[in-house]
Amino acid sequence: MAELRHSSSLGSRSSSSPLRAGGGDEDSSSPHVHDHSPNGGDDEDGRPRHPSRDRDRPIWFHSLFPFFGDDPIRVSPQKNKISLLLILILAIASLISVYGIINHLNAPYLCKKDGIVLNCPHVKESPSPWENPLSATTSWKPCAERRIGGVSDLPPENETTGYVFIHAEGGLNQQRIAICNAVAVAKIMNATLILPVLKQDQIWKDTTKFEDIFDVDHFIDYLKDDVRIVRDIPDWFTDKAELFSSIRRTVKNIPKYAAAQFYIDNVLPRIKEKKIMALKPFVDRLGYDNVPQEINRLRCRVNYHALKFLPEIEQMADSLVSRMRNRTGNPNPYMALHLRFEKGMVGLSFCDFVGTREEKVRMAEYRQKEWPRRFKNGSHLWQLALQKRKEGRCPLEPGEVAVILRAMGYPKETQIYVASGQVYGGQNRMAPLRNMFPNLVTKEDLAGKEELTTFRKHVTSLAALDFLVCLKSDVFVMTHGGNFAKLIIGARRYMGHRQKSIKPDKGLMSKSFGDPYMGWATFVEDVVVTHQTRTGLPEETFPNYDLWENPLTPCMCKA
Repeated sequence: MAELRHSSSLGSRSSSSPLRAGGGDEDSSSPHVHDHSPNGGDDEDGRPRHPSRDRDRPIWFHSLFPFFGDDPIRVSPQKNKISLLLILILAIASLISVYGIINHLNAPYLCKKDGIVLNCPHVKESPSPWENPLSATTSWKPCAERRIGGVSDLPPENETTGYVFIHAEGGLNQQRIAICNAVAVAKIMNATLILPVLKQDQIWKDTTKFEDIFDVDHFIDYLKDDVRIVRDIPDWFTDKAELFSSIRRTVKNIPKYAAAQFYIDNVLPRIKEKKIMALKPFVDRLGYDNVPQEINRLRCRVNYHALKFLPEIEQMADSLVSRMRNRTGNPNPYMALHLRFEKGMVGLSFCDFVGTREEKVRMAEYRQKEWPRRFKNGSHLWQLALQKRKEGRCPLEPGEVAVILRAMGYPKETQIYVASGQVYGGQNRMAPLRNMFPNLVTKEDLAGKEELTTFRKHVTSLAALDFLVCLKSDVFVMTHGGNFAKLIIGARRYMGHRQKSIKPDKGLMSKSFGDPYMGWATFVEDVVVTHQTRTGLPEETFPNYDLWENPLTPCMCKA
């Protein structure tokens, strides 16, 4: 497998200059080659040369001014006047061109009409490592709050079709998506939504309730014109223990990315019959291109407007952002890096990474224990790892991230906020990234233990702090997929596309990292060119495109 060679060979990747023609012999046109003609610098006919007039004139001089021959002294006065006039005209034209170029460089973004500053779409802006071009980010605006219609209005309270109840499983961001989908499904069926429960699972070991992290009052009030939401199961329903345990009260086997019509045909009749039903499982159980566009806009309303973190979470996040921007005593931009390189992610990826033989043996044992069916006897994993890396399906190592960021032009002094779990390999694995970018900090570095004590009661509260600090960063960089990165990139796009959200092309990068003959200049060019369109710019959606990462078409409108 191709290993990361930049850490050891970048210093030797300078582009070699081409060899001189003639196998290194002295260039005959060199100024150090002396004239040894017998006439001491005269022509063969004995006339003195005019090195300052003939030899130093470029070829184009004689082409433009044929009036000047070998001896300009013999040129007639009339021809001299014509030549001087041509020189004057060229000089004026040159001054005008230089002025235009300087004016263009000094004002690359804007033009004026009737005294009003306007965007000039035909003018390209200079690339910035911290912002996307203004001209590319002003053509779309958020419009998810606009209610266009096409979906039935909210029914009277006494005419509800029934109650829908879900468990939002997984981590914070997976739960967030489930909540958005639950509101949408309730709207499709004109049902009343019971406030979702944030379900504890085997990975997160968290007992956080909806009201422990989100503002319930705002959530219900904001959506009151879309969906009726109640805080708890109705009192008249006495068999609360049956939900999620009774087959009669649970709708199962809902296909992934189901259409709106599926719920109308298969779920709504059971809700009308039983009056209250639980949906399980509910992760990714609603499609994107097979539901009305108003339903997609509703999901954006929930995600970007209705779901607000508690004030104390927002305030703590704002404090962390302020500290990031002022770590050096002066206001500075900062980058947020979502580094997905925890042991579980490395193991689940079934990719191969740089490491010692002992480390690889321990990882193989871990995979065999956690995923025995996929591991089998391990004989097929080497080829699988190579294929996944070529396809860009492997998490980026910290060292690889460092090299990519440096190639993009980010200096050593860049302030970087790291949102990550325990990095696999610890400090040794982080060393290349920290050496190239020493200003790496986490929320634990920015806040005291006492400040974070109240948030440690709920794992999702700590995840919410990371989410908000990343969301408000000047540049966000992801290293692998996942709901966290998708929601961050989508929200930053919805906020106007101005802030960069860098999504590395891992497939192309794997080829570059594995090429021992690629020079640094070539690598930099590849990185810059490849990622010009991978910075969160407006991007048209297409069927089955993830709404959470790109809300452009259904949730944003032409400005």
